[in-house]
Amino acid sequence: MNILIIGSGGREHAFAWKLAQSPKTGKIFIAPGNAGTSAWGTNVNLSPLDFSGIGSFCTSNRITMVVVGPEAPLVEGIHDYFLADPVLKNIPVIGPQKEGAQLEGSKDFSKQFMQRHHIPTAAYATFSPENISEGHLFLDTLKAPYVLKADGLAAGKGVVILSDLKEAKAELTAMLRDAKFGAAGSKVVIEEFLAGIELSVFVLSDGLSYKILPSAKDYKRIGEGDTGLNTGGMGAVSPVHFADAAFLKKVEDRVIKPTIEGLKNDQIPYKGFIFIGLMNCGGEPYVIEYNCRMGDPETEAVLPRIKSDLLDLFEGVATGTLDSRSYETDPRTAVVVMLTAGGYPGEYEKGDPITGLENVSGSIAFHAGTVEREGKVVTNGGRVLAIASLGSSMEEARKHSFRNAEIIQYTGKYYRRDIGKDLE
Repeated sequence: MNILIIGSGGREHAFAWKLAQSPKTGKIFIAPGNAGTSAWGTNVNLSPLDFSGIGSFCTSNRITMVVVGPEAPLVEGIHDYFLADPVLKNIPVIGPQKEGAQLEGSKDFSKQFMQRHHIPTAAYATFSPENISEGHLFLDTLKAPYVLKADGLAAGKGVVILSDLKEAKAELTAMLRDAKFGAAGSKVVIEEFLAGIELSVFVLSDGLSYKILPSAKDYKRIGEGDTGLNTGGMGAVSPVHFADAAFLKKVEDRVIKPTIEGLKNDQIPYKGFIFIGLMNCGGEPYVIEYNCRMGDPETEAVLPRIKSDLLDLFEGVATGTLDSRSYETDPRTAVVVMLTAGGYPGEYEKGDPITGLENVSGSIAFHAGTVEREGKVVTNGGRVLAIASLGSSMEEARKHSFRNAEIIQYTGKYYRRDIGKDLE
């Protein structure tokens, strides 16, 4: 099979690496890819939102499957674009259609979905510029801290948590009246704050059945001890020890099954990943959010722990036969440490040469923000490399990742040295 992977980050590098292991794989293309993905396939200079260009490429290169990494093309309807074309409709797309992608594309849509199907989540209300005053009154009914979420996609930056009521009201006004997050903030969801430990559970579904993939925990804050600004993710671990069999059974019964059945009942077709962001509140699972794709850097922790043929699972998704496909998980622990550019998540430099990649051993260096220029790999993003390692224990996996994080060098390199330490 000839596969086109859409995206350019560590998640897409991990997909290319994993799919290249399948005996069913023919050629792999990545659009646009990065300096690391080129080791497993051919990078293609196409934007993930250039549906016409992607469609023409698929036709010209006899692509037999499209795997969509990031959320934006799914929310914008790339799967629908393929289905509407008489030629492209025969190419399976791994990723939901536009309506299903609204689970991530609209916080209000997802909260209504959860409420409708009795899926445990925080109490909430949604507000628009026309009823800001009602939003202020709703905040008065809540206890601090206050959670405000831009309804649409905001590149992971649309969630604000504040402890001061006056600041929360000012923030609501800034989001709705002053368009702080642009169109993404045309509506704002205000939620009750949930106290607990976060984790992510990943589900692969063909719309009829599902496979539960390894759970993971990521680390969002830039600073050690979970301090400082939010980022796209500074690292991840899998599995999560507090997500034991009993807790995951609750997740399956109370969240996953009602989600899959809810999609069926609402007649929303769904072929792809469902990322479920959860809060473990005293042993009880509550849904914080849905994503319509795999997370990053969680993918770099989850895929190394999947022993089964990923392409075989994707075929099951495409043909509605996922329930008959085998699936096995590596019992070892995975730890991912993200190396970032100096200054991230604020302004940062690009184009700094990276050295030491050839000396990495005992880990996989998944490229996130890199590009090849004049034969050299250089930085090209805020999150540069995801160092993923497997170990018989959390400590062993951490040692591998941190050792290789030191081997790799570039100007301004930064990483958190406490990834996984809270779970040892």
